[in-house]
Parts: sequence; structure tokens; C-alpha cells
Amino acid sequence: MRLSVWAALLPLALAANVDPDSCPGYNATDVKVAGATLSAKLVLAGAPCNIYGEDIKTLSLEVTYETDTRIHVKITDASAARYEVPDSVLPLPAADPRVRPAAAQIHFNYTAAPFSFTIARAGGSASDALFRTTGRALVFEPQYLRLATALPPGANVYGLGESTEPFRLDPRNTTRTLWGRDAYGVPQGTNLYGAHPLYVEHRGAAGTHGVFLRSSSGMDVKLRDGLLEYNLIGGVLDLYFLAGSTTDPSAVARQYAQLVGAPAEVPYWSFGLHQCRFGYQNYIDVANVVTNYSAAGIPLETMWTDIDYMYKRRIFTNDPDYFPTDRMREIIDYLHHHDQRYVLMTDPAVAYLPGQGYGPYDRGTALDVWIKAPNGSASLGLVWPGVTVFPDWFHPKIGQYWNGEFQNFYSPQTGFDIDGAWIDMNEPSSFCDYPCDDPFAQAIAQDLPPPRSSSPPDPHAPIFGNTTALAKRNAPSHAGDDLLNPPYAIDNAAGVLSDRTAYTNAVHANGLVEYDTHNLYGTMMSVATHDAMLARRPGKRTLVITRSTFAGAGRKVGKWLGDNFSTWEHYRTSIAGMLNMATLFQVPMVGSDICGYAENTTETLCARWAMLGAFYPFMRNHNADTSISQEFYRWPTVAQAAKNALDIRYRFIDYLYTAFHQASIDGSPVVSPLWFKYPTDAATFGIDAQFFFGDALLVSPVTDENATAVSIYLPRDRFYDYATLAPVDGAGAAVTLQDVNFTTIPLHVRGGAVLPLRAAGTMTTTELRRTDFELLVAPGTDGRARGALHIDDGVSIVQARATDVQLVFAHGRLSVSGSFAYNAGVKVASVVFLGVESRPRGVVVTHGAGKVAWTYDAGAKVLRVQTAIPLTHGFEVSYS
Repeated sequence: MRLSVWAALLPLALAANVDPDSCPGYNATDVKVAGATLSAKLVLAGAPCNIYGEDIKTLSLEVTYETDTRIHVKITDASAARYEVPDSVLPLPAADPRVRPAAAQIHFNYTAAPFSFTIARAGGSASDALFRTTGRALVFEPQYLRLATALPPGANVYGLGESTEPFRLDPRNTTRTLWGRDAYGVPQGTNLYGAHPLYVEHRGAAGTHGVFLRSSSGMDVKLRDGLLEYNLIGGVLDLYFLAGSTTDPSAVARQYAQLVGAPAEVPYWSFGLHQCRFGYQNYIDVANVVTNYSAAGIPLETMWTDIDYMYKRRIFTNDPDYFPTDRMREIIDYLHHHDQRYVLMTDPAVAYLPGQGYGPYDRGTALDVWIKAPNGSASLGLVWPGVTVFPDWFHPKIGQYWNGEFQNFYSPQTGFDIDGAWIDMNEPSSFCDYPCDDPFAQAIAQDLPPPRSSSPPDPHAPIFGNTTALAKRNAPSHAGDDLLNPPYAIDNAAGVLSDRTAYTNAVHANGLVEYDTHNLYGTMMSVATHDAMLARRPGKRTLVITRSTFAGAGRKVGKWLGDNFSTWEHYRTSIAGMLNMATLFQVPMVGSDICGYAENTTETLCARWAMLGAFYPFMRNHNADTSISQEFYRWPTVAQAAKNALDIRYRFIDYLYTAFHQASIDGSPVVSPLWFKYPTDAATFGIDAQFFFGDALLVSPVTDENATAVSIYLPRDRFYDYATLAPVDGAGAAVTLQDVNFTTIPLHVRGGAVLPLRAAGTMTTTELRRTDFELLVAPGTDGRARGALHIDDGVSIVQARATDVQLVFAHGRLSVSGSFAYNAGVKVASVVFLGVESRPRGVVVTHGAGKVAWTYDAGAKVLRVQTAIPLTHGFEVSYS
């Protein structure tokens, strides 16, 4: 036995000392070109290295110019099927048959012996290639794939999520491991919940490009001086190169959206404030939070409840003593009557309770929809309710099962009529320590499900003051592969691949194994939950917030950034996390747990975070059962900070809603780093403590405890201080803002924008939709500005009618034009012109009523014009 162990370890010891670049690589033979496609055989060029297994002798190469901005390069085993991401999970667009390689913006070139290739801009030199494998050996083995490219010195690389890292990755020494795990505390430098194998590189005036590896295999992506290296434990090399642009970094985001899908539109109401906590003990706690927000005058749009409501932590149940159905339905009815919403948590793991009358388990067993162990029995894990089974999202009957459970438990007539869904623990997470030979013993040792820590409430206590499926495919063979401990060990912070998650040798209904599909689990649950919510409310947009995501998840769901801590570090890094998801990965409905999930916040941290969080696309306060309460009304400073920030946020909701509408069309980012707007300003490339909310609002939060000053960077451009509306000319330098009190967040409007704002904030988004507009005109250095406004009913997937307005300002004249098919029932109450150097001689409003009322503030250089024009037709406002 001892000799066999040493024999197994010997190849690993040798592999650690082998330089992959000393391997022979491959030679390209039998090269054929047909239109926009090149194909070839890649034949091992010498004696095999066999670093982590036997080198595959012959590979297949296929290169396709799919659009004039996208090249697809795919390298596979020529003789055997290998795992690839199923099209049913990530559908990809077909190549455009009209593409001519000679006219493409980027070109593929290769060297035959040894095989290497470059991707370069049209007219660019090989030395300036966007991707260049020259001198880096390709390694292709059953459980190890290696491909490397040169990077320029000090490269500006972004993406490769999910992680808690600065937005700009350190090009000298970064390893990004893509293997979803339950990452409590979101520790920096480790793999977190999701996998997004996209990186974007920015080269200043030379442009921005992207590279997407279509793979769900576990991998390490290593950045070293002058090098980016992929190390995969399976699958194929399936690369998409995105040309981006030499002038507009946002082009690469739109090209990625063409590839993986643009994000879905979300309900208008979902941009309001959400409140949750793990630790609301009973229905009275939930009702009291709703009441207290109202009493404090803080807008609360949606109340959430964590797993506390469940009976023994079992999904699709509620505890009849602590969260009785009739009282919970009373809470939901109250919320709906007051134009508010309700969301509940649903985990994937189903309690393993054979013969105990637990319907969700029994019905799933009858349909045989659980992931299976290699012996054919249900694969067991350990989660909140104790020993569990995991739904198999590949099973042909999984939609029938999941939809049925949602229809039953979340029935508007008899159950909990939720407005959105929250899904967690879907990496999938398991509390079972590897090798998990006896999950039943570990359940006892971990006291799962945990007992209640309080007595049940009076079931009659007064509240509110006594007011009232997927396609099958042939599975590749893994014969001879070690699926539990592959020879190349990725840098998984949890340890072995199966530790505290589903076993990697567990089998799906279509024959695929968790080893290959692990990183898809959360996104597949997301799709199933989206579909289940849609089945409950056909034709209505869904809000589903998930923890684990893969490429393309934004087509169906939003995401929160996981179990962060109440620390200033996590406050700061939340911005980079948001930018990765919303700007690069096409998951724009994203935000962090405001004030932090774990540990105890402070009054100043929570006040600052309430204001920063008002500029996350998804705004939710949420924390843990072991932390102090942190609802915004708990401290006077926090309450005032939240009210101030929410008033601004609600005024900007239509501006944000319009940005989301555009994103759903072409993937344009809803938030952006500074370098997206100033791509040649090298000082912006590493900034991730400031960002643009929408296209034009620069957010610059204070980032230190007890600080009342903050140093911000203002590019060389015209801005306007949102608090005073006065012009501020950036000089391409840092500016220190003093006396930033604990209820204020610095905001600047970028010149060149017309912002469609509501005239005032409100307590609910329903009330907001009845509020008139105010148009804020902020000219750029050229004296021009433009903007847009999209209005529809806010909930329907297919709109019967919509209003789409273009707002264009030049030479002292604002023109409002477009289509006005949706009657919002509101007016444009006023137009505010910024940067007006002197008092106008007169103001003219076309289609206005009677004499025009206006005021001019010479100090701030602000002209306010009262218009009161119904938003049913175009008009113009001009001054001379």
C-alpha cells in the first residue's frame, strides 16, 4: 500500500519541476481555409512531457471569423469527445455568414511549427498583438490544459471573476481560481461564488479588447510579469476574441453581450430599497421592521426574509409556530396594499427525509430529479436542514418539479405571494467536510438543523397597529480520470474540489459529471427559478437574486456579492465587485450587503455605506444573525444619511431604468469605471474608489472611518457639483474635498448630459411613477449635452406601448422629441440649465402654457425654467 501511494505521488512531484514551456507543443498540419473558417490538425511536435497525464497526440483546430469584431478559436481532442459547456446552458450566436476576414477589425495569424498564434488589430504589428502565444508551449492532456499569452509590461487587466480584488488586477503576481465555493467573508485573493472566465485588457490610446474562455472547468488563470496563463483541469480550449475599440472601452462590453446575451430588464420597483436580515426571529420581527421604516420616514420598497421562516430549515416550508401561514399572508397583504413587495429565500438543497411525509423530497424522488452518486443512489450533502439531496438542473423533469414547488408554496391563494425570489447556497454549498463518508454523523456533530434560540410568539399578537427543462447530450468519457483529486490541483481555497460542495464524481441525468459542470450549478438554478417565477406570473418581469453565477447569468437574474464583513475594506472593494459584474460580466443588477453582512457595523460605516449603496444598481441592507441590528433607522445619523441618499436615488431611478433598458438591447454598461469615459488618461486606469452611476453621475464616496475629507480624481473635463449645481472644471488631478459630513456623499454630473430626474423622491416607486419630471441640462466643454428617457409600465416583459424620448441641447436650446406612446400621466415640471454664464435676456418654451416663469442664480450659474408640459409630445426650451 505504501509503495502504491508513493507511485501515485511521484508524477505530481515531477510535474512541479517541469517547465511547461520546455514541452514540445504541436505542429499545425493539413491547414485548410474556407471563407471565414480555418481548420487544421495539431500534431504533438516531439517527445511528450506528460506533466499531469499523457499528452494527447493529435488535436483539432478551428478558427472562425464570426463577426467583424469577434474571432472564435477552438482547440479540441481530434479523436475523442471532451466536455464542453452545453449550448442549453450558454447559447451562443451563430457566425455572420457575410463576414470577410480581410475586412475584420482583428486578424488571426499562426506559425505552423511549433504551432503558435496571434490575434492582432487590422494593420497592427505582431509585437503589438492582443494575444500572442509565441514561445509558450500548448499542453493538452486529459485533465490538464495549458495555454499562455504575452502581456505588455504593467498590463491593465480586468475581470476573471468572481473575486475580492482591486478592479485592475496586479499583472505581476495574481492567480485567479475559477471554482465556485461558499466563501464566507469573501476573502481577498481566493476563489468566491461564481466563475466568469472573461478578461478585458486596456492599452490606453491603443484601445481595449476582451478574451472569453467558454469553459466551466475548474481553472487557475495566472498573471505574471509579461504573461497570462490558463491552467484548466478539463474540457477544451474554446476562446472568443473581442476586438473592442481603440476609442470606446464600452464597445467590448457590448460585444461580450452579443456573445453571452444582454441582461434582462427588471421590474421598475426592484430599484427601490430592499431590507433583509438573517435573524428575524418570527413574524412579529418582520412586521415591526416594516412599521419602523415607515415611522422613520425612510422609503422601504421590499421586505425580505432569510431562512428563519422555514421549518427546521427545510425549503418550501414555514414554521407554524414562528412564521404561521395566516400571519405571514397578513404581512404580505399589508405590504401589497401599501405598494410594497416581499421576497423570500429559497436554497437548492432538499432535506433527505425518506418516509417522513416531506412533500418536496417525496415529489422530487418520485420524479427522480436528484444528482446521483456513481453507484446510482442520490448524492448526499449536508446543509442547513441536515443531510440533503441536490436537484439536478439537467434533468428533463426538473422544470416540472421546481415550477410545481413554487406554484404550491408560493401560491397567491393559499401560500406566500412573493414578488421576487432570492436563491443562495447554490455553488452548491455543503457543510460536510471531505471526504464526507458519513453525513449523518456530521449533521449530529454540527447540530443541524440548528435549534431555535427563542420561544415562539403569541400567534394572535397584533402587528401593524392592528391594520390590515434542458436538453440531453452525449456525455464525454472520463474513463481513467481522477474526478475527486485531479493531478493538477487548482488553487481552491476550500482544498480538494469536493470539500464543502457536491461530490465532483456525482452524475447528472444526461451523464455529465459535477467535475465538469460544478461552475454551472448556480446559473442553472437561476434559470429554473426565473422560469418558476415566470410561471407564477406569466408575462411579468422577474426579480431573482442569486449568489453563484456563470457567464450569461445576467440574461435571467441579478446577484448580490455574498457574505461580506462590516469593514471599511469590504466597503471599498464592493465597488470593484460591482464594476466587474455590472460593467464586464453583463450582470448589472448587482450590489453588496449594505453596512456589511457579518460582524458589527459602526454608525459612521453604516451611514457612509447607506449612501454608497444608494448607487449600487441593487440596493439591499442585509446582515447576519450574530451581528447587531443595522436597519437604517437604528441610528439618527444613519437614518438621515439614508433619507438623503434615497431621495437622490429615487429621483434618478428613471435615469437608471433607462440605462437598464439600453443594456437589455445592446449590453451598454449601467455603471462604469472612470477609464471607460477617459480611456487615454492613465491616471484613471487603477481607480476603483470612484465610478460612474449611469453614463454621467460621478460617485466619489468617503472611504475611511470618521473621515470628513476625501481625495478624489477629476479628469480634465467639465463637471457640476450635484449639491450646488455649480460648474467644476477638472484638471486631470486629485482634488481634496473637505467638510463632507456623515450624511453627504460627493456627486458630480459629467458635462455633456441631460438627466431625466423626478422632481422629488417618494416613499414608494408606485408613488414615484406619479411624480413629475425635472430635466437637468449639464453642457460639456463644447456647450452641448444629450440624454434619453425610456418609460413603460415597469413590469411587462412585452410592452404594449412605450415612450422613448431623446433630449438634445445645443446653442442654448433643449429639444425634447421622440415617441410618446405610453402615457405616464405626468408632466415635465421644470428644466434646469447648468453652466449658464450670464442672466438670459429671455426664455422661450414651445408648446407651453402662457407666460414662462424662470429664475437665474448668478452664483451657481443655474437657470430654472418652470414648464409644466405633459409628457405626451415634444417641445423645446431655449434661452438667449
